[in-house]
Amino acid sequence: MAGQPPSARELATQIVRTLQAAGFDAFWVGGCVRDFLLGREPLDFDIATNARPDAVEKLFPKTIAVGKKFGVIVVVEQHQQFQVATFRAESDYQDGRHPETVTFGDARADVSRRDFTVNGLFYDPVTEKLHDWVDGEKDLRAKILRTIGSPEERFTEDHLRLLRAVRFAAQLGFEIEPQTFAAVQKLAPKIRLITPERIRDELLKLFHPAHAARGLQLLRDSGLLEHVLPELAATAACEQSPDYHPEGNVFNHLRLMLEKLPPDAPANLAWAVLMHDIAKPVTAQRDAATGSIHFYEHEKIGATMTEDILTRLRFPNKDIEEISTCVRFHMQFKDAPHMRKATLRRLLLRETFPLELELHRLDCLGSHGRLDVYDFLKIEDEALKHLPAIRPPLLTGADLMALGVKPGPAMGALLAEIREKQLADELKTADEARAWAKDRLAGDGAAGMTKS
Repeated sequence: MAGQPPSARELATQIVRTLQAAGFDAFWVGGCVRDFLLGREPLDFDIATNARPDAVEKLFPKTIAVGKKFGVIVVVEQHQQFQVATFRAESDYQDGRHPETVTFGDARADVSRRDFTVNGLFYDPVTEKLHDWVDGEKDLRAKILRTIGSPEERFTEDHLRLLRAVRFAAQLGFEIEPQTFAAVQKLAPKIRLITPERIRDELLKLFHPAHAARGLQLLRDSGLLEHVLPELAATAACEQSPDYHPEGNVFNHLRLMLEKLPPDAPANLAWAVLMHDIAKPVTAQRDAATGSIHFYEHEKIGATMTEDILTRLRFPNKDIEEISTCVRFHMQFKDAPHMRKATLRRLLLRETFPLELELHRLDCLGSHGRLDVYDFLKIEDEALKHLPAIRPPLLTGADLMALGVKPGPAMGALLAEIREKQLADELKTADEARAWAKDRLAGDGAAGMTKS
């Protein structure tokens, strides 16, 4: 369409063309080549070149020197950013994450420092020629994830690659090559040396709806789960009563729930699934007489555990609150058909209700399979949408102060009582609520509430 801005692919191609026109080698590299060959639209494009950082800065009018001493310059075109990195070799990884020594080299040296063969492909979009020095295309076609060179060396250089191996295998639907997987299992404890933020970012990608269930299974099979989420690892040994949970232990339950995630599910739903039964291993009790297994107050203890886990992983406070709320209230849903009208409406009016309802649906599908409560709540929620007057409280603290009520706990209790009656349809207008409050204040129960 005329006037349409160039795509990221077109801009990335133009950057390569500009570098080549200046006499430099330049290629697309890494994940964008992998995704391009798999028929997927790359999310971003990285470019490798033998041009030094100063030369890159001179060739392009707008650049950001994000890692100039490591040879990395960001080129900005049409408000889009493209990482342009000089071919380099790396060595002396002292902290299991960052190299102490970086030397500029050629394309082959640059390939040898990369993690997996499928990420070690170079592509020239101008000549449309693929450069493959590590058999990456072969592994790509066979759907195999394999390190470039020695698996133990690659994972020792950068411990985050342990988690990335699992994430890529789940994300791409690939199998991890046996020697590579054995190295992940052997070195799994090293993941503890990686910062929580980096682990969180990988886990967020791992638990994407399309591959979350396989991601969880690979995380456990690799031995990484007990080091990044030990509380979750404990669920594999936590049995449940078969009358409610024919799927068996809690880990199986979580995996089945993740399999049912909608494709467009928000990230917090996957984490609500992972956390909702997190306290079952620490609350499990077996009835000696019946053999039944109980998990008393696991939702309350689980909410606290969820806050601790997500804080440890440096989740934003808003996400922590939303996910822990889902955990705290998920056991309420089974009682919804028998709730008083006011109690049910408070449930429906919670800000997190849509996420809680979807968690409940998955909880049922991952166990007994019955959706009668879910269907009931959908009907009630739809009915409530046609009662907009229910949502705002009929009276505020200012309204009660105008009636002579002193601020304090007694005012809060009176507001809560009015809200309860509103939700129960006993008070429907502000005038009705004000008249009821006046009568209430005139009675014996209003002692100490009004100004002297």
